[in-house]
Amino acid sequence: MKLSAFKTSLDQDAAPDELPAVLQALWHEAKGNWDEAHRLAQSQRDQTGYWVHAHLHRVEGDNANAGYWYRRSGKSPSLAPLKSEWEDIVSTLLTD
Repeated sequence: MKLSAFKTSLDQDAAPDELPAVLQALWHEAKGNWDEAHRLAQSQRDQTGYWVHAHLHRVEGDNANAGYWYRRSGKSPSLAPLKSEWEDIVSTLLTD
């Protein structure tokens, strides 16, 4: 799936089933369902899940908690606008 198709899927009522949990988390975050996004991100206990988890805490405004999850992910904390970071993460995960 390409980024454009992922964004188009946001017009649907449910995330595409074939997406891994972290991409479903980002899909739900874009739809304004932070709690479901957080639940999904927490379900993937690896560096990718931690990266998405960090982004979600940044969205929430909890930068200290986000910093913890960035460290666990092996990524530097993002200074990019939230929308740009979201697109960067989605693009990266769609190409992996």
